[in-house]
Amino acid sequence: PLKSPNHPVVSGDRQMARMLVKALEHGGHSVELASELRFYLRQPESKSFEALKIEAAEEAARLTKLWGRDGKPDLWFTYHPYYKAPDLIGPELASAFAVPYVTAEASYSRRREAGLWADSQALVARAIEQAAMNICFTQRDRQGLADAIPKAAFGMLSPFIDTSAFREIPARGCPTRLITVAMMRPGDKLGSYRMLAQALGLIGHLPWTMS
Repeated sequence: PLKSPNHPVVSGDRQMARMLVKALEHGGHSVELASELRFYLRQPESKSFEALKIEAAEEAARLTKLWGRDGKPDLWFTYHPYYKAPDLIGPELASAFAVPYVTAEASYSRRREAGLWADSQALVARAIEQAAMNICFTQRDRQGLADAIPKAAFGMLSPFIDTSAFREIPARGCPTRLITVAMMRPGDKLGSYRMLAQALGLIGHLPWTMS
């Protein structure tokens, strides 16, 4: 429901989508992007939500016709459905075609259980409960989902990166060089830098530099 892996604008969700596609392909799976349609609500406006539902219905009708002609997929995979970006296509199609439905990094916020956000978040909750598996990246995320939707199925995926670009560069045998690239602003992001600084303090006796 977020940016397509093919979206021209660089972002974290686009990068995550691309990495998950690569991981699935590395595991021997064939991945096909079902839809370029983006379901993102900037504000809790019923008019915008209804417009998205209409677009979703049209896209679902297109995929229904396509699958009826060419055959259904083995599995439907959705990355990061949450209250501002619910999956308005996958759960319905997966149910209609008896296809396993899987999410990765789904999110549920109890603070959004009121107003229009409650409606969109309810769709996310139903999708999570329907899913054959909800893949979580942190134990905190898993616990939060399990508390809100205890009947859902959960699994863990450890952090990973694409190392192919680094393997092409020969090692130079110099002291370890570290690099960190992230936004620095108040809140969790600045807190992450503080945690990194504390962790690096534990290896001060080793030769390394950071950029």
